[in-house]
Amino acid sequence: MTSHFPFDNSYARLPDRFYARIAPTPVAEPALIRVNRDLALHLRLDPDWLASPEGVAVLAGARVPEGAEPIAMAYAGHQFGQFVPQLGDGRAILLGEVIDRDGQRRDIHLKGSGRTPFSRRGDGRAALGPVLREYIVSEAMAAFGIPTTRALAAVTTGEAVMRETLLPGAVLTRVASSHIRVGTFQFFAARGDEEALRLLADHVIARHYPQLADGDRPYHALLEQVTARQAALVAQWMLVGFIHGVMNTDNTSISGETIDYGPCAFMDAYHPGTVFSSIDHAGRYAYANQPKIAQWNLTRLAETLLPLFSQDQDTAIAEAQDILRGFAEKFEKAFHGGLRRKLGLFTEREEDIDLARELLAAMSEAKADFTLTFRHLVKAAAGPEGNEALRKLFATNPAAFDDWIASWRKRLSQEPQDAATRQEMMRKVNPAFIPRNHRIEAVISAAVERHDFAPFEELLTVLSKPYDDQPDFAHYAEPPQPHERVLQTFCGT
Repeated sequence: MTSHFPFDNSYARLPDRFYARIAPTPVAEPALIRVNRDLALHLRLDPDWLASPEGVAVLAGARVPEGAEPIAMAYAGHQFGQFVPQLGDGRAILLGEVIDRDGQRRDIHLKGSGRTPFSRRGDGRAALGPVLREYIVSEAMAAFGIPTTRALAAVTTGEAVMRETLLPGAVLTRVASSHIRVGTFQFFAARGDEEALRLLADHVIARHYPQLADGDRPYHALLEQVTARQAALVAQWMLVGFIHGVMNTDNTSISGETIDYGPCAFMDAYHPGTVFSSIDHAGRYAYANQPKIAQWNLTRLAETLLPLFSQDQDTAIAEAQDILRGFAEKFEKAFHGGLRRKLGLFTEREEDIDLARELLAAMSEAKADFTLTFRHLVKAAAGPEGNEALRKLFATNPAAFDDWIASWRKRLSQEPQDAATRQEMMRKVNPAFIPRNHRIEAVISAAVERHDFAPFEELLTVLSKPYDDQPDFAHYAEPPQPHERVLQTFCGT
């Protein structure tokens, strides 16, 4: 194992108009918060070296490692439906790319590493709170098995950043299959740069979808593949009650990973209109709107690809529309299949989705906790003796719950598995633990106010095994008390 990053950079070999070459800005006194040892080893990096003074200097942006080609990537994007022709990495720098133990190319990316030509009026820095939030939530998503960027490390900078008040600064080292977004394509489409669009599409195909390269219509197939991955991704989000909070096109990854954890949150009480983001005043990115927004974002991607589809615009539009129409079916198949599994239904019957919808409607009326409801169903699947804890979540309308669970048990009787097998299968898709908002806020408060990272470490330990019962940490599964509820989350920019 080497003590340096074995970089093999491909994006930096694209033309200069794809990025700005710029080094991170050194910081005053970098100090390590945490290195993700397992991820480091998977990336063929030495976690002990990363934790050394030399490694921490790299993670803080104070030292550029050998082989790095630091760049700030250019992109545009629709932000809350309004197009901005130039955004780009305003507080992040791509150091380079490595090949992991699976042979996959992964970006090494510093977030909060200083100003770039795309910073506009920003300071290019990150506050400690948002860095910890992204570390926690992205690693939880990975533990759920949901495609996501990962957190390799977090460091403090020894410098303060000004938001509403002075806050300690930090840098997150993020890992992704790539940081190419729908907004990256929009950047070149807005400039009428068809050559760059073709170069970018070819790069994405080579990197993420190499099986498409020799096909008859590789750019059509690219849109089909991105559509399929986004449909599956959003379904996976919703099956664990996740709300991204800022599904702008510049936050929509071409690789199908969850990216840019800003005002993200997990629901406690279920309601389809749930919004946490402090800037989402109209509920554009509410929980139930996420599939619709994903399709809207994919339509913006399709618009950029039209010149690569056909020189005849009407033909290109018709072909793109045909591909986009497949989104709803792909999403519903993934989401409905996931709901069946959460209910312990591993064969398919026509009435299953109505059964799931009836449960969700009862949950919304009762303000039942999303995660606990499905986790308690695991216990209830053993027999009526497991009803009690579940029924308590529907205290406002127990009759509706009694009617539903009778229908559910009748449906379970038509399944071929025995109760123990069914419970084990359900346990694998219904987490006991999620990154509850009040727990994240407690972690942030401890770190910011007392420089105490023990709660951060403990929460990460719990979330590393979200499907296990973990009796010693059972209190982490509990929903917030009324005074603990977090009603808004913030971007942190």
